[in-house]
Amino acid sequence: MRKLPEPVPEPARPALPAPRPRSHERDEAEALFQSRFEPFAASPLGPGDTLEYLRDGYPPRLLRQLKRGQYAVQDEIDLHRLTQMQAEALLREFLARGRREGRRCVRIVHGKGLRSGDPGPVLKALVDRMLRLRADVIAFASAQMKDGGSGAVLVLLTRD
Repeated sequence: MRKLPEPVPEPARPALPAPRPRSHERDEAEALFQSRFEPFAASPLGPGDTLEYLRDGYPPRLLRQLKRGQYAVQDEIDLHRLTQMQAEALLREFLARGRREGRRCVRIVHGKGLRSGDPGPVLKALVDRMLRLRADVIAFASAQMKDGGSGAVLVLLTRD
């Protein structure tokens, strides 16, 4: 009996990277953008409207003290001339840094939105919406006239 030769193994195929669904990624990114900004494009806020908010479970005196300017502002950011996406990223970074550094009260200058046209004050609406959703924000209120009035907001942050 004669032995059959061992079969020659097929050459291994080079490992190709898995295909990336780029159009799907673009669609998802666009949907995320629209869900974050488009519903709020037409803001109910006007240029002269003031902002104020107090998280549930905190005493109303905190908001009163904040509105009266009884907290020392420890840091400030100016969002003038930024796009919504730029302002959102910068604001997230600013608040996270303030919290890490133990800041208790910060000022955000967003402007009154006088040049925003029909959509109303875009950055003001963005700041209002973002601050209400953050767990590290206890309260916020529009600044006093000498500190920017309805074009700026004072934010009271939680302590670690």
